[in-house]
Amino acid sequence: MQPVNIGIVGLGNVGAGTLAILAGNAESIAQKLGFPLHVAAVCSRNIASKHIPAAFQHALRTTNWRDVVNQPDIHVIAELVGGTGVAREVIEAAAERGKSVVTANKELMALHGADLWDRAIAAGINLAMEASVAGGIPIHAVLREGISGDRIETLYGILNGTCNYILTEVENRGATFDTVLAEAQAAGYAEADPSADVDGFDARSKLAILSALAFGERILPSDIYTEGIRRIMPIDFGYAHMLQHTIRLICAARQTSDGLLLSVRPSLLPQSTILANVRGAYNAIWVRGHYGADTFYYGRGAGSHPTGVAVVSDLMRVAREIRNGSPERVSPFAHARLGVYKPLSITVNRAPYYLRFRVKDRPGIIAALASALAAEQISLDAVLQLPHANPNDLPFVITVAPTTEQSIRSALARMNDLDFLIDSPLAMPMEASL
Repeated sequence: MQPVNIGIVGLGNVGAGTLAILAGNAESIAQKLGFPLHVAAVCSRNIASKHIPAAFQHALRTTNWRDVVNQPDIHVIAELVGGTGVAREVIEAAAERGKSVVTANKELMALHGADLWDRAIAAGINLAMEASVAGGIPIHAVLREGISGDRIETLYGILNGTCNYILTEVENRGATFDTVLAEAQAAGYAEADPSADVDGFDARSKLAILSALAFGERILPSDIYTEGIRRIMPIDFGYAHMLQHTIRLICAARQTSDGLLLSVRPSLLPQSTILANVRGAYNAIWVRGHYGADTFYYGRGAGSHPTGVAVVSDLMRVAREIRNGSPERVSPFAHARLGVYKPLSITVNRAPYYLRFRVKDRPGIIAALASALAAEQISLDAVLQLPHANPNDLPFVITVAPTTEQSIRSALARMNDLDFLIDSPLAMPMEASL
């Protein structure tokens, strides 16, 4: 049968992996579809230096993405550029020309995905984005179709492999954040500017997309409370272990009776929970439904081949629709239309909290801190202090009974003027609902 022709815009890590899979797995793909996928054009700013598999040697090569979108015999565009500028132009131009789009662009889809889907509907084309979250884990397909009959109540995820790698290395080796980050950069696990990863912005975009899928609400990344992992120290894992917990960057979305509560932040997890045992650069998502209860999804969160598999799988799904027709197309956001909704403020979150202090040792410290907590009606649970040689930089931990984030913030504000503190206290929720 005649092939469905693909145009690939962007030949970075994901684009190269996608090309390699389309070439190396061509026979299997054709057997599953009943027709082949053929790469008819490729675009990269550095196209002359890019390796093109022998199977696609006759493909058009260009540095101008418009050459790909304007090719009349191309059916599907794979947008693998990233960012929110050129990538949006590519998708909009493809829609104008009646070409379906597959994208791996989490930032663009988190910010503008619902609007781009509206354009896709109007143009009668498909927009697929499985690769935008969690690399090789087909979590979109799960939420969009696999468990769409359920009503999702809670979703927790580890959605940034760089952060998870750093945290588990700090935990396993006792190395500092800066040391492990430098190693991750040298190994290519982290970017030269790691802010998007370690400050939680990458994970925030992914949670915005998954929240739209799970709850049918139009969520902007700016709606999500976000903290990164820069302040986590080896000593925090020592204390966490004393409490039979560990620390992970947790993306949380919970439907409460008052509304949706969203956050990306380092949190303490009981060591007995399944998410606590997700290590290294892996991703995982735990979902609780009202009817189907708990399900769990685990796999590589990034990389050329895991993410490339997601791109190719989307290309196959879209190509099948082009060839066979699909009058009742499933929205990439799992809902026919997303509701307009403002999530709850994180200040209403209620949980036990872990508070880590660094102080110049002297009598009366615990009493002063306890007084600030008592003023906000916060009850102490435990005080922990591991042996430490430096009395001028003494870390210790107070855990408190369940309270609100607002109460914790008010108590910490009361502590600001205490002259024995050498650093702002670190507050992390202790998750008990997993």
